[in-house]
Amino acid sequence: MADGEMQDRATFHSMMECTREDWQAIGRAAAPHRGELPDRLIAHLMLLDNDHGGFAVDRLEHSLQTATRAHRDGRDEEYVVCALIHDIGDILCPAAHAELGAAVLAPYISEANHWMMERHGIFQGYYFFQHIGLDRDMREQFRGHPHFEHCAQFCHLYDQNSFDPAYESMPLSAFEPMLRRVTAAPKTSIYKREAA
Repeated sequence: MADGEMQDRATFHSMMECTREDWQAIGRAAAPHRGELPDRLIAHLMLLDNDHGGFAVDRLEHSLQTATRAHRDGRDEEYVVCALIHDIGDILCPAAHAELGAAVLAPYISEANHWMMERHGIFQGYYFFQHIGLDRDMREQFRGHPHFEHCAQFCHLYDQNSFDPAYESMPLSAFEPMLRRVTAAPKTSIYKREAA
């Protein structure tokens, strides 16, 4: 390895040894990649294309329908982006897909929208859990939470009804500028959210 390469890299082998200079080098190395999140999210959304998972539409179309319905209903861009990304974890981690999508957007969205994304899988169960041997009222454990209705409304108005092969969704390209604006700068640190 050339000396020039080493100068712009951290030198510690254990974080107990790190210095401010190490973190400055790490920051410089990361700088060119800031702003790539929207492109990575779009690439991951494309993995949902042609993955039907047994549904009448593929997972990308479901995401587009959910976001389109929210957009046409006048929801703000942050909400529409949440609708677009809500099932992004379906391929990588189906058993915790809601939590994965919520974690990806956590620094960029409000507490209410984060809670909605994180819990929507349980709330969506109201419409089908009884058919797979689960309690459709599992969401009731959250009754009284300030964001209960916010999440229930998302599932009822936009998520549960977005499996329609005849629905005319907006293309992914229509949502790209919104996605870029919403993820342009963190609103909060996930560390602050966890501490609250």
